Amino acid sequence: MLTPDELRATIATYVDTINGRRPEAIAGLFTEDAVQADPASNPPNVGRAAIASFFADSIAASDSWTFTAKTVHTCAAQAAVDFQISVQTGGATMLIDGIEVFTTDDDGLFSSVYAYWDDADLSFT
Repeated sequence: MLTPDELRATIATYVDTINGRRPEAIAGLFTEDAVQADPASNPPNVGRAAIASFFADSIAASDSWTFTAKTVHTCAAQAAVDFQISVQTGGATMLIDGIEVFTTDDDGLFSSVYAYWDDADLSFT
């Protein structure tokens, strides 16, 4: 199991990789059979290929984004991240504030990630 400091470093790598907007690099942070749902109420993406496809679609639908981990809370193999993502598309900006809950394996790969947010957590500028 990762130490709390290692888990926080893994989340920092995730943030940097998400902001790099390279779907295959993002998917490489996950186990082969990982489960990812964003938001958690959506059907999950299962496996690296599905996760890469989710991020490729998200990247194609936006001009740019900035993902920020405002606070990271760790407990055993899990991390809960209070996040904000600012997504720019066609001159407009959408902000999403939410929580992502990550579970890692002993190698520091994500076996699951669930994002918790809904329409009340969206704002537009």
